[in-house]
Amino acid sequence: MARFYILGKEILPGQSVELSMDVAKLHTHTPVQVPVFVERSLKDGPIVLLMAGMHGDEINGMEIIRRVIRKKWNKPIAGTIICLPVFNIFGYLNLKRELPDGRDLNRSFPGSKNGSLASQFAYQFMSQIAPNVDIVIDFHTGSAQRSNIAQVRCLLSDPVSMELAKVFSPPFIVHSGYISKSVREALNKMGKKILLFEGGKTNSIDETIVEEGLLGIQRILNHFKMKSFNLEQDHTEPIVIKSSKWLRAPLSGVFHAVAKNGQFVERGEVIGFVSDPYGSSERKVKSNSKGYIICTNEAPLVNKGDAIFHIGSALAAEKIKGSDL
Repeated sequence: MARFYILGKEILPGQSVELSMDVAKLHTHTPVQVPVFVERSLKDGPIVLLMAGMHGDEINGMEIIRRVIRKKWNKPIAGTIICLPVFNIFGYLNLKRELPDGRDLNRSFPGSKNGSLASQFAYQFMSQIAPNVDIVIDFHTGSAQRSNIAQVRCLLSDPVSMELAKVFSPPFIVHSGYISKSVREALNKMGKKILLFEGGKTNSIDETIVEEGLLGIQRILNHFKMKSFNLEQDHTEPIVIKSSKWLRAPLSGVFHAVAKNGQFVERGEVIGFVSDPYGSSERKVKSNSKGYIICTNEAPLVNKGDAIFHIGSALAAEKIKGSDL
C-alpha cells in the first residue's frame, strides 16, 4: 500500500488517529487547534474528507459529522475517511459566522501563511489537508434566518460532479458557479472534486436536514465501496435546478410565509404576506417566477428589499438524463 501522510504524520493501514491542525493562538498564548479525525482501512481506496463548520454558526453540518463519528461510519472497509467537524473553531465558540477579524473564511482561499487570521486558516487547510484528499463533502446551512431546503450545489456542466451529486441524491441539485476565493473554487483549481451540501439555517439542528446529510454520506461511501450500508433503493430522483433568483420583500413589516420550502409555485401565486404590526394593512407577496422554493426567510420582521424566497427553475427531466451533463 502507498504511504499516506497528513498534518505531518504518517497514517498506517488500519490506523485510527485524532490529529490537530494548529492555526493560531489566543491572546493568552493558548494554541487554538482544529481537531481532525482520520480513519484508514487495511485496503487502498479513495480518500474522502467530510467537513463542516466553515461558518461557526452552521450547526447542522457539525451535527451530521458528529453522528457519523458517533456511529463509527467513518471507519472504512477500503480507503480513508477524514472528518473535520468544526473548521472555524473561533466562530463556533462565539456562535458567529465569521472569524474574530470579521472575515468570512469561505472568501479567504487559498490563503497565505502570514495574512489575516482567516487567510491563515485557509492556508493551513490548503497546504496540509487538501493535497491529501480525493473527494470533499462540505456541509453548510443558510445564513441568518434563511432556511435552505436540503440541496447539493455543483456545476451542472461538470459530469463528474453531477454524477457524485446524483449519487448523494438530495431532494434538489442546484447549479452553482465557482465563487471567487471560496474553498470550492480553490479545491477545483487543485483538481479535487467537492460537493457543497446546504440545508437548514444557522444556530439550529433540523432533524430532516441531518437525515438527508447522513443518507447522502451513506450513498457516497457505498458508491466507492468504502462501506456497505443497507439502503432502500427506491427513492425520489433529485430535482435539478438550472437557475434561481430571489424574491424580495415589497415593503418593511411583519412577514408571514404561506408557501413552504420545496414547494412548487406558479408565477403570480400568493406565497406570503407582509403586514404592519397594527392590523391596518397587509400586502400580498406573489411569486415572480415559476419553480421550486429552495430557501425561505424565517425572520418574523423584514425590511423592504430583504430576500424572502429563493425560487429555482428546474431542468427538464429529459435534459437531466442527457449526455450533455
